[in-house]
Amino acid sequence: MSRFKTLSRRTFLGGAGVMVGLPMLEAMIPTRKAEAGGVTPVQRLLCWYVPNGIHMQAWTPAETGAGYALTPILQPLAALKSEVLVISGLDNNPAESEGPGDHASGTSGFLTCTHVTKSESVITNGTSVDQIYAQHLAGQTVIPSLQLGIDGGGNSGGCDSGYSCAYSRNISWVGNTPLSKLTSPVTTFDLLFAGFDPGATAQELEQRKTNRLSVLDYTLADAEKLRLRLGTSDKIKLDEYLDSVRDLELKVQTDDTAPACELGEAPGEPGDVTNHIHLMCDVMVKAFECDRTRVITFMAANAGNNRSYGFLGHPNGHHQYSHHNSDPVNFAALQAIDTWEVEQFAYLLQRMSSISEPDGTTLLDSAMVYFSSEIEDGNAHRHGNLPVLLAGRGGGVVSPGRHVIHTDVPMANLFLAMLQGLGVDTNSFGDDSSGVLPLV
Repeated sequence: MSRFKTLSRRTFLGGAGVMVGLPMLEAMIPTRKAEAGGVTPVQRLLCWYVPNGIHMQAWTPAETGAGYALTPILQPLAALKSEVLVISGLDNNPAESEGPGDHASGTSGFLTCTHVTKSESVITNGTSVDQIYAQHLAGQTVIPSLQLGIDGGGNSGGCDSGYSCAYSRNISWVGNTPLSKLTSPVTTFDLLFAGFDPGATAQELEQRKTNRLSVLDYTLADAEKLRLRLGTSDKIKLDEYLDSVRDLELKVQTDDTAPACELGEAPGEPGDVTNHIHLMCDVMVKAFECDRTRVITFMAANAGNNRSYGFLGHPNGHHQYSHHNSDPVNFAALQAIDTWEVEQFAYLLQRMSSISEPDGTTLLDSAMVYFSSEIEDGNAHRHGNLPVLLAGRGGGVVSPGRHVIHTDVPMANLFLAMLQGLGVDTNSFGDDSSGVLPLV
């Protein structure tokens, strides 16, 4: 394809308080390919948290290797089996609590593998794996990282047996500082697509929000100029991309209504949570697609969440069911809830796999997408043999489509391997890393 010159990867459209990033286009690929040293491949990291552990009997495959059979809870991943690495046997021992409080201690150590101080006022932790990667990428994206979730709540007070709420409501940390999450799709969309024009005035920003103008209203002239510089395939992709931004904008403006709940509480309309998660997934995919950020964390609920899942036929709270006492009724409820959680994760992966890059790869190919919980079993509150999925190929450093089993291996070893695969020069992670877990 002929073109006047290569477009910058950080080309934006718009102005007057709104700047819309672009997806990867052929016109952004220099003549010299990556193998000649001209391009650094884009790699992305997303970490997904679910609360209360997993019903492991219906989670863990019996076989190892590529020929393993999907278990009932993993069935939603059937179409994506070749893109997911199932890992068994990893332990996060630093996340053990000091007495009661395993939900908080497990969540605080979810991405840090660090033992924290049990206190409602003295907050300690280590830097989480997502933030180490964000620091490595410093300056390469407009937004260093996104911290997202479904349940809100502040960091003050106690949420679990003497542990600060900061430990229960955050998985992303820079040292002793938790990075609070956004729970509104509208707010997240505005963060991605509004307010990044340094020449915009506060009045211009407020005007757009007051009048509920589309972010694309400010990009039309720039988009028409850009089309003159693009080949046919890039023109088609640009149109599809801008249409998808508008579609997402319309959805987040009308459907930002999902309820939130804290430990011990259940929302009135639990069915809304599916739509809430899907909207957040759509926003996350768009953030990756337009390269606003390459680092995202997502909490599908806060630690110890007791949301009701009446829409699945199980009206009691999740945390209540997780204390199952080996009751078959509770097991059935947990299997249904856990399967639903994996369905939401599969929705994200499907969306990522549907976004193609000019070199024929997808957003999922370029990413590492980590899924787990703060504990293994909700009744025993164990921090060993945690349920772990690692989806995507990380730009070629992960070999998915397998089930692998480890014995007495620290979770920190997986995070160390992920960081090294993402190009971070480090030889240790957390409190107990002892080596690098093979990803291929």
